[in-house]
Amino acid sequence: MRAFILGLTALWTAGAEERLALRPLMQEALRANPEVLAARKRYEAATHRPARESALPDTMISGGYASTGSPRPLANLGTDPVANIGVMITQELPGPGKRGLRGEIAEREADAEFQQYQAAQLSVLTRVKSAWHRLGAAYDLLDILRSTQNLVQETVKVTEVRYAAGQAAQQDIFKAQTQRAALDLRLERLRQEIRSREAELNALLARQPGTPLGRPLPVPAPEFRLALAELMNAAQKNSPELARERKRIEREELSVNLARKGLQPDYAVSGGYFNMGRMADMYQFRVDITLPVFNRGRVRSEVAERSAELTAARRGFEAAGQTIAFRLQEDYRAAETSRKILDLYRDTLIPQARLTLESSIPAYSQGKVEFLTLLNNLLAVLEYETTSREEELNYVLALVRLEELTALELVEVGA
Repeated sequence: MRAFILGLTALWTAGAEERLALRPLMQEALRANPEVLAARKRYEAATHRPARESALPDTMISGGYASTGSPRPLANLGTDPVANIGVMITQELPGPGKRGLRGEIAEREADAEFQQYQAAQLSVLTRVKSAWHRLGAAYDLLDILRSTQNLVQETVKVTEVRYAAGQAAQQDIFKAQTQRAALDLRLERLRQEIRSREAELNALLARQPGTPLGRPLPVPAPEFRLALAELMNAAQKNSPELARERKRIEREELSVNLARKGLQPDYAVSGGYFNMGRMADMYQFRVDITLPVFNRGRVRSEVAERSAELTAARRGFEAAGQTIAFRLQEDYRAAETSRKILDLYRDTLIPQARLTLESSIPAYSQGKVEFLTLLNNLLAVLEYETTSREEELNYVLALVRLEELTALELVEVGA
């Protein structure tokens, strides 16, 4: 009986091995995760675009000759004023402000890629945190089930003694053995959960499959001291998704301005030197000007297209804001509810269930309660312990999702 009581104590005092810290995993994910690396390279590529877009078109150089009386090069050069050989250099010059607008548009695209890079980092970190917390919960539940399995085994021994003394029915032994087999099934599911979460973490960290990880460090669930309004403000300020949509709006505004400048002419400046043989050298300078006034329809069409895209970008920003607000409220309520349920289990249900079980143990040994009562009390403690740990996991995962939306640290990460 003393071993039975010691096993009961182990049910709620089993400690977790301190092995796997979260922060090093997060740092490794930011260094090695392919999704983060790809987003970073896209951003780096985008940073080179503004210089290209705002640069002048390539300078053109052309050479040739003009001959008279024969297609032969230099025919009648020096005797006919038309015959010559020379070179010209031409530089296209976009209308005033066009180059600057193209560069600013490319800068906004680079800014949007940076926000996409930030969003990729937050997404990967959220998945790392979630997998890490799920792995820790699986280990904790494994401890609870193993402790309960030991208690069931002790129950079988006590029941066998009472059966031998004619104080218990044989079916009580069968019930205890059946419950032990049911616990074996739940233990196997938890082992599979551990393998799955380890595989997920290894994939997120770009490690080889099957790389051992160990057991996560125990992290206490933080108190629920969040204000929905503060989280909303933080999301509006810090969300990479909203920042990306803002940059897209700015880009489309600049694109509309650039399209309107389509009515302004572009220029081409040319200068050349021509050798006339024995005659005086000839020099040429020319300015070419486009006349977009004759193609107003094309300009109006482009302005209308860019204006529609600007409106779409603004609506996209509104949609993103509404989606984030909905997700934030949903996760906030989920965290709030889970915390209340968790407190109810820890403060009321679990202590009461433990007291009930403790009182039923001596009563069963004295034949004052039936075996089924003892077994039900034991399973009630198991159910409340496992549900409490699962609810704690739900609470922490809701906070982790809030971290992704607000870019705040709401759950302790540790060293």
